[in-house]
Amino acid sequence: MAALSLVSVVDDDESVRESLPDLVRELGFAARAFASAEEFLASDCVVQTRCLILDIGMPGMSGPDLQKELTRRRQDIPIVFITAHGDDAMRPQMLALGAVECLFKPFSDTALFGALNAALGVS
Repeated sequence: MAALSLVSVVDDDESVRESLPDLVRELGFAARAFASAEEFLASDCVVQTRCLILDIGMPGMSGPDLQKELTRRRQDIPIVFITAHGDDAMRPQMLALGAVECLFKPFSDTALFGALNAALGVS
């Protein structure tokens, strides 16, 4: 049996960290949650992560800051940004930075599933 692709969720909102990994598992992936970019970087999950669901605005290192750090470390992990504070200009900016998708909270299960499949190259 093939191992499930690991999707790591990085969000400072505790309710998101509790609910989103459950949804990711229901969609057929393995999931881990982290309260901050720094916590994710300090974990052993960085090299195992096949997709990152990443909040844009967090205290300390922001989502785009983590993306830059991963690039600096040559860790090429597809990113799906999520945010509760987005505007129409934010999505194209995040996609231009290399994100696979940028979803605005609350987003549908279908939107998340589509973003994860795109990130992981699943058709």
